[in-house]
Amino acid sequence: MHERDKIVIGWVEPVEFVDWGIPRIRAKVDTGARTSSLHVEDVTELPDGRVRFHVIADRKHPEARYEVDAPLVKKARVRSSTGKYTMRCFIKTRVKVGDVVKEIELSLAPREKMVFRMLLGRTALHDDFVVDVSMRHLTSPKKKRKHKPS
Repeated sequence: MHERDKIVIGWVEPVEFVDWGIPRIRAKVDTGARTSSLHVEDVTELPDGRVRFHVIADRKHPEARYEVDAPLVKKARVRSSTGKYTMRCFIKTRVKVGDVVKEIELSLAPREKMVFRMLLGRTALHDDFVVDVSMRHLTSPKKKRKHKPS
């Protein structure tokens, strides 16, 4: 795919997890991160080479939990943005960004203190996307907030 054929996305985009039935998680597009990362809780390694975990799709609504069971691709030492090394589990799954569906590798990470539940790293962007860092929500309009009656 040539540069001119790539889809322009902003620095924040919604991501759908096709295989898991999770319709929308706001992701920070991070070209400084090689691998994508997803906030999960309760990671349990299962004896059959799989992992089970909970995805909390929205930090403002922790009750919106999804239990996921996925094959473990690998475990690796990862350096966080603060420079600290930790061991993380990695899985693969299909995600949809705009009209593009692709399989990506994700590290399962504790991101409860972060604004965004997901980082979309440069290997997930490769071949399909160019990032306009001055824009957000180019693949779909930002979800409108419901106003409470006065």
